Amino acid sequence: MVNNMTTITIRVSEEDRLFYEYMAKFYGTSLSDLIKTKSMEALEDEFDRQTLRKIREENSKDPNYRLISADEIKKELGL
Repeated sequence: MVNNMTTITIRVSEEDRLFYEYMAKFYGTSLSDLIKTKSMEALEDEFDRQTLRKIREENSKDPNYRLISADEIKKELGL
């Protein structure tokens, strides 16, 4: 597998740089991996929230529409 990585540069204040470096050390990872991982997690979470909001809006007029919790799904599956 070819590793076609690219570089993205971001500008941050000295205070933010020190905080990012501290957090990378805290998590035991590189600064690059910390920023990639945490920013991707935050974006995925936001995507999930927006997707759920859109689904709720699209189905809000359907009287049969109902969200069920993970606990309800587990119960139905006998887990």
